Amino acid sequence: MRFYLTTPIYYVNSTPHIGHAYTTIGADIVVRHHRQRGDETFFLTGTDEHASKVARVAAEQGLAPQDYADQIVEKWRALPERVEATNDFFIRTSDPEHKAFVQQFLQRIYDNGDIYEDVYRGLYCVGCEAFYSPADLIDGRCPIHETVPEEIEEKNYFFRLSAYQDKLLALYDAQPEFVLPRFRYNEARSFIEGGLTDFSVSRAGQPWGVAIPWDESQVVYVWVDALINYLSALTYARPGEDLEPAFWPEVRHLLGKDILRFHAVFWPALLLAAGYEVPRQLFVHGYLLIDDRKISKSIGNVIDPLELIDVYGVDAVRFYVARVAQFGHDGSASVDSLHERYENELGNDLGNLVSRTTAMIARYCGGTLSLVPRPDSRVAALTAPLADDVAARMDVFDITGALERVWEVVRELNRYVVERAPWQVAKDESRAAEVDEILYDLAEGLRIVAVALAAYLPTTAERILAALGQPTELDWSQVRYGLLSAADGIDPAAPLFPRIETPASA
Repeated sequence: MRFYLTTPIYYVNSTPHIGHAYTTIGADIVVRHHRQRGDETFFLTGTDEHASKVARVAAEQGLAPQDYADQIVEKWRALPERVEATNDFFIRTSDPEHKAFVQQFLQRIYDNGDIYEDVYRGLYCVGCEAFYSPADLIDGRCPIHETVPEEIEEKNYFFRLSAYQDKLLALYDAQPEFVLPRFRYNEARSFIEGGLTDFSVSRAGQPWGVAIPWDESQVVYVWVDALINYLSALTYARPGEDLEPAFWPEVRHLLGKDILRFHAVFWPALLLAAGYEVPRQLFVHGYLLIDDRKISKSIGNVIDPLELIDVYGVDAVRFYVARVAQFGHDGSASVDSLHERYENELGNDLGNLVSRTTAMIARYCGGTLSLVPRPDSRVAALTAPLADDVAARMDVFDITGALERVWEVVRELNRYVVERAPWQVAKDESRAAEVDEILYDLAEGLRIVAVALAAYLPTTAERILAALGQPTELDWSQVRYGLLSAADGIDPAAPLFPRIETPASA
């Protein structure tokens, strides 16, 4: 199976915050899981550089837009690297290959008669890079940025979105899982049912952008330019190789709810107009909120993910992103809640379990892990459905539910330790075989958990396997009881998540 996943490409008008890490980490967890299942994967992220607000920030700093983008893009390249995201390509919309593809794409739609010239009069939010009607506003302000949109009037080229209303409704009827979660599907379909109006695909008087191929006095509207990256990247991500035949339309787009309309309505219509198949699926997640407000540079309520990583480590931040809220819904983020989960779930639930298990193997078994699997054991029954359960949740982007399913096993293993009390059993030399069986089950349970958690906690998973003397085999078929390898020389493991006394400051 082929699995192509994208994040939105991020505006470079400022530096990354935890909201960007949220999407990037969520995507990486899903991609890593599919690699474990043996799928041929491609993972794309990158930056959106042609926005009006990027040009404005550059001007404020006395820089040409390209020079500004070239400087700040390094901070954005650092984001996937620091959160250990395994993207296959990092696209920039200023790449010459992307710009050439955008021009070809728009020319196809123009040649097909679905682009025409007209005058746009109305409201435009530079923060969203989006056009608004008065009905879209809240007290006359942008619902996202809480700013008053600018009134503009200019001659543009328009895309006949209205001509695709019936085709889009037919698409939604034929593919009831085209957009997940279901309530986002309903939201997008309702928007289409309400009637579609043509929208501008160009902007006048703005030299920063991709030139309209038949009229170089205008540039491509930034959202059209940005959406096309999902397709253009495949044509040049690997030098000398066109990946489009392999991975299109086997693409899933991961995005925030604020850009639903662009992805779920505009993008499939543009693809149909240009003669391409539509994406396989879109998954729309909610916001991370601080004080019930969306995290935003313009509002100023940001949490720097790189600072959190410096304090807690990358795996803890990855865990928190998956755990903080049901993926697909809004959730509240704070340093305090990260600190609490770090101590209670990572430190106590998982870290202490690994420390106790390895210490008991060292103490009661001389560091030797004997192979005494019992197919009828409690741990065998506990872990039997895990692989299928986690995979089923991952298939619908329920990374939170999948992680909770693994954590149910972690909690049960902790109960198993307490109830079987191997330290008590070890006092009776005649019960040595029982100690071996208990510690085998604990070690096997932890091995299975480590493989199941590898997409979330890649470094920690490998450390758990190493502490148990196990090979780093992460294939999904390893999430099965009875595959533990014999091992000698097991010592008490160092703490996986050392205690941190006070929360980091945001």
